[in-house]
Amino acid sequence: MKAVLDPDCALAGGLAAIRDQFHVPEGFPPEVTAAAEAAARRAPTAHVDRTALPMVTLDPASATDLDQAFAIETSGSDLLLHYAIADVAWFVEDGDPVDSEAWKRGATLYLPDGKASLYPKVISEGAASLLPDGPRPAVLFTVRVAPDGEVKLESAERALVASRAKLAYETATEADLSPQFTDLARRIAEAEARRGAARVDPPEQEVVRRPDGGYALAFRARHASEDRNAALSLAANLAIADVLQAHHTGLFRVMAEPDAAAVQRLRNTARALGIAWPESQSLVAFRTGLDPADPRQAALMLAIRRAGQGASYAPWHAGTLPWHAAVAAPYAHATAPLRRLADRYVIRATLAIMAGQPVPDVVEQAFQRLPKVMGHADALGGQIDRAVIDLAEAVMLSGREGETFAAVVTDVDMRGARMQLADLPVVTRIDAPGAVPGTELRVRLVGVDLANRAIRFEAVADAG
Repeated sequence: MKAVLDPDCALAGGLAAIRDQFHVPEGFPPEVTAAAEAAARRAPTAHVDRTALPMVTLDPASATDLDQAFAIETSGSDLLLHYAIADVAWFVEDGDPVDSEAWKRGATLYLPDGKASLYPKVISEGAASLLPDGPRPAVLFTVRVAPDGEVKLESAERALVASRAKLAYETATEADLSPQFTDLARRIAEAEARRGAARVDPPEQEVVRRPDGGYALAFRARHASEDRNAALSLAANLAIADVLQAHHTGLFRVMAEPDAAAVQRLRNTARALGIAWPESQSLVAFRTGLDPADPRQAALMLAIRRAGQGASYAPWHAGTLPWHAAVAAPYAHATAPLRRLADRYVIRATLAIMAGQPVPDVVEQAFQRLPKVMGHADALGGQIDRAVIDLAEAVMLSGREGETFAAVVTDVDMRGARMQLADLPVVTRIDAPGAVPGTELRVRLVGVDLANRAIRFEAVADAG
């Protein structure tokens, strides 16, 4: 989801310019809409009836493109996660207009004022969405979770499911959720800790109005149910990755560890934010103690999230372990097919394997093509994210020209010095000859250019 929320529409004009700059689509071509409307009327005929399972969904309150529904039951000392994922492939056929358009987009693009969906609403927020207004076709994964958090995919089948409730992070209570929900999340978290996983989920930023009429960037409180819900997807994706790896096929999400330079930048950022990080403590050990409810620690969590060498997609290849450093294991994306193109093909491959059938050629071929398509979608989403954050920072600082701020240089490269403000979640560049990482500065805001989403500081004095 987006890193910045804008409930008061303070960014409206700038967001329109971002949409124009990055050619964010406003809708779908008529032939795609017509094909989607016809597909949405397709009755599920290859699905077993699993409507007796007490499924619920858990998402942001405003979400209507619901990829996932779940039910959890006890099986001896294990837990069984019944995880229903929207059966997008039932509505989208290879080579049809909806499929062709999805290959052009790759993923849903999110901005604070709305999204550009991967699929037309009649599918993504209607026929395929796991809304609680009647049975929906889904792919039902059953994942066995052992007491130590190890996961195994027990089955995968096309099924009709019926969500009992559309729960929201903001309002869901313990009574609304399965009694095993918290236990399952705990098991997955403990397994992550044993693996040395460095996954971090910072809270979202939002633009809020200050008492003086200006704006500030703040962090929205993250609900415990969000983290626990993320554990369900993690469990399913890890179990699916194991199956794909064992059968020498699939598409994996891969990411290298942050390099030494990135870790040093994070240490400098921690220093700028006044957060103690002992030299003897690793990044993995350090991040587990960060509190997202503390604005400065939340800002550092966001920096850690952005510090990796970049996640990408890779097809299975003999002799190569598809490793994702943040989860410290092979990992696949399968649980958000309404929002990511790649997930639809990972799901199809897993269905075939679990049914004892060969993976269709069209899916194997897609695994070779998808890294480029998904890489482009990731890059575009990242550029839009950065532009939105730049805009939010400019709006936040507008009217504060002439003020001075404390900052710390986090790194220096060919383009000059990058600094982190000590009291605001702002990272920007400054002309500071002779500065080295860790240099403390006093800087004055000398310009804000809302049209170009730019802010400009000058060094006042070295406070170090």
